[in-house]
Amino acid sequence: MEVSLKNQVAIVTGASSGIGTGIAKSLAEAGAAVIVNHSSERSADEAKAVLTEITEAGGKGIVYQCNVSKEEEVVRMFKDVIQEFGTVDILVNNAGIQKDAKFTEMTLDDWNAVIAVNLTGQFLCAREAIKEFLRRGIDPSRSVACGKIIHISSVHEIIPWAGHANYAASKGAIRMLMQTLAQEYGADKIRVNSICPGAIQTPINKDAWSTPDALNSLLQLIPYNRIGQPKDIGNLAAFLASDLADYISGASIFVDGGMTTFESFSTGG
Repeated sequence: MEVSLKNQVAIVTGASSGIGTGIAKSLAEAGAAVIVNHSSERSADEAKAVLTEITEAGGKGIVYQCNVSKEEEVVRMFKDVIQEFGTVDILVNNAGIQKDAKFTEMTLDDWNAVIAVNLTGQFLCAREAIKEFLRRGIDPSRSVACGKIIHISSVHEIIPWAGHANYAASKGAIRMLMQTLAQEYGADKIRVNSICPGAIQTPINKDAWSTPDALNSLLQLIPYNRIGQPKDIGNLAAFLASDLADYISGASIFVDGGMTTFESFSTGG
């Protein structure tokens, strides 16, 4: 049973590092042409390096700079990708940031910045993707579905996280956005799901795993007793984007080594 995304085009936002890189590489490995999105000139070299890995492994794609919180940039990205590749089949809404602070010390700028990228960015990209899916319709040579959207959420869509109110709020909202889109466009054969990572070894959470003491403390929260890797998320994204997952829509799927079982209660709490 092969996961195949042959003849399909995928946009992966925030693909220049971390989870986004893992997803981009997995989708390319499955046969998709991948748009490696990054947000600014600062991340351009990283994005180019990801594309180089993809092409050297036999895959194909392009790099595209776009700040997903900016409507005009998102609209332009979809327009340019459609012009070059003909359409878009898969959107992975991955771009996200953190600006952590105690709640009473969190500024409005910190709040707005996280909501703008983590939530508004997913809204803008999903809106443009669905417009294109509906314009094209179902093409059986590509997929039995009209289009696929994968939102990257977090275990913190259900686990509160002190000191991260803006981040946790954005992820909780993604759950409702995803389910609403799955409900609204299911009859059009557009599948919408979320992947909810736990602790994944990426630059955004380096402080949580970069020393033996920090990693050991983190593992106390993970029954499976290892930190996740970007490929763990990429593997699931490729499956969810494929026809093998055609009856899965409106689902939040947790990839967390069991973190959401609350290991601290394993000995009775």
